Amino acid sequence: MQYESKLIPVLREGVDVIKMICFKKLKMHLPEKYPHKDSTYINYLAGAVINELFGTQNPAEPFAGFALENKFFIKLELKNMTSNFPEMRIPLTDALRVQFLCDYQEGIDSSHILTQAKQQGILVIDRDAPLPAKFMTLVRKLGNSFDLITQL
Repeated sequence: MQYESKLIPVLREGVDVIKMICFKKLKMHLPEKYPHKDSTYINYLAGAVINELFGTQNPAEPFAGFALENKFFIKLELKNMTSNFPEMRIPLTDALRVQFLCDYQEGIDSSHILTQAKQQGILVIDRDAPLPAKFMTLVRKLGNSFDLITQL
């Protein structure tokens, strides 16, 4: 069981790396769509989209109020995620599935997050669930390319 207790936190860190990559991509993309908005709005919107996708709402202010006020734009950007970032479908699919498996091991039912991602066309249905080593290899490769992880 000690191996399991170390594996889940490592996999969750991998999920967080994928989230950060998506956040960075959104931060680069959103100013083109919302040129009249300042960088704070762009950062909040990018964060809210990632939170919505992964089912991790931030209840603290000003984030909760922003998410409530901008629900339409959050849903719109989530809907356009696959057309704006087709290269992220596989990493997002793997991260969402790994998050689900980690949640399941901890007694949390997060199947609704997979259902939502499937409905939005983000989840690659015919892709096998990633094994931990394969997922972490993907995370390291992507994380390195975005300067989020350094190679040893």
